[in-house]
Amino acid sequence: MSAIAGRVALVTGGSRGIGQGVAVALGAAGARVVINYRQAGAEAEAVVTRIRGTGGEAIAVQADVSRPDEAAALVDAAERAFGAVGILVNNA
Repeated sequence: MSAIAGRVALVTGGSRGIGQGVAVALGAAGARVVINYRQAGAEAEAVVTRIRGTGGEAIAVQADVSRPDEAAALVDAAERAFGAVGILVNNA
């Protein structure tokens, strides 16, 4: 079993590029993945579908992490969905 299996991972900028790759890898390792996006909602949902398609757990949450109020709401949404965030990938 992976050391990160079951842990909650929040990936900012997780809808494309490196962030997408990290999110998919975390999902494959058993993490519950929160994919943050600012504008690329369709891409973020595609990543969620990809992770769920392999048996993983994932959600997408829109937030501009340069705004403190939106960043706080992002963490709140992650915690409501999966519990305390244990892994943060600050890719945005």
